Amino acid sequence: VTATAGEVLEQPVIEIPIGGAVSRNRAELSGMAWYGDMLILLPQYPASIERHLFTLPKQAIVDALQNPNAKPLRAGVVRLIGAEALEELEGFEGFEAIAFDGDRAYLTVETMRNNAMVGYVVTGVMTPDLSGLRLYPTVRNEIAAQTAMTNMSEEALLIAGDRVITLYEGNGQLINPQPVAHVFDATDLSRLDPLPLAHLDFRITDATPLDDDNRFWALNTFYPGDLLKFGPDPLAIKYGMGATHRRHSAVERLVQMELTPDGIILVERPPIQLQLADGRGRNWEGIVRLETPALAGFLMVTDKRPRTILAFVADP
Repeated sequence: VTATAGEVLEQPVIEIPIGGAVSRNRAELSGMAWYGDMLILLPQYPASIERHLFTLPKQAIVDALQNPNAKPLRAGVVRLIGAEALEELEGFEGFEAIAFDGDRAYLTVETMRNNAMVGYVVTGVMTPDLSGLRLYPTVRNEIAAQTAMTNMSEEALLIAGDRVITLYEGNGQLINPQPVAHVFDATDLSRLDPLPLAHLDFRITDATPLDDDNRFWALNTFYPGDLLKFGPDPLAIKYGMGATHRRHSAVERLVQMELTPDGIILVERPPIQLQLADGRGRNWEGIVRLETPALAGFLMVTDKRPRTILAFVADP
């Protein structure tokens, strides 16, 4: 696509060195969220790493960003209790997203049943001393896929007061004519009326929490090889493309959206485009805001493609 708006500035991706188990491909991270000042990183398949979540203190991350010679960060772990029953769901394909409201945790699970994708929203409670996150596998609700595409389900979670909102991965107009965000009661996960969701090409793989204006940033990516059908990208046409996005097919950007009484809409502002490392792209799966007196931006994490990367991107 040749953008009519011209070339735009891309944001550098600053890698944060990590080591140990969290840095290995078998961790296959699929989401992350703040629990107080502790960053919780969610593996897609916790059983492969003794059913643990990973933890990194905010201050350690900030220190690493401010010290170019910092040693790789080593993550702590939190036991994930009660995951076995969810792993036994037919066609279990892993955990996809996590969010916290105080000690209460919400997660999404992806499965394939009878050749159709089925998602679940589940809940649990974190112990304040971080000794364990206990899931309640029977307190859950099922979410049918919005397209017939494989390997796509509910990839992001928002907590809006007494509601939990899940976002489907594929919302482009050519594959999902009428996308919606599914809504659940935060207490018992009973189903509420869904909300219309703006069309957005490529994939939504995670989202930041709502801010005071009910706005959030969605991770919006295309990883070369993804089986997505799409036409000309409306956002690229409207706002332009960065230098590396003009050279490569991968898409790595943050798109701001807003929760309104009538649905979730796109905010009228350009996406934050990331500098692409090369044509392979990076499969970003998790995002949170990082706000300190010295830093303002986003932390992001990949799964295992091309490798496990924890990174910071400044808010322009």
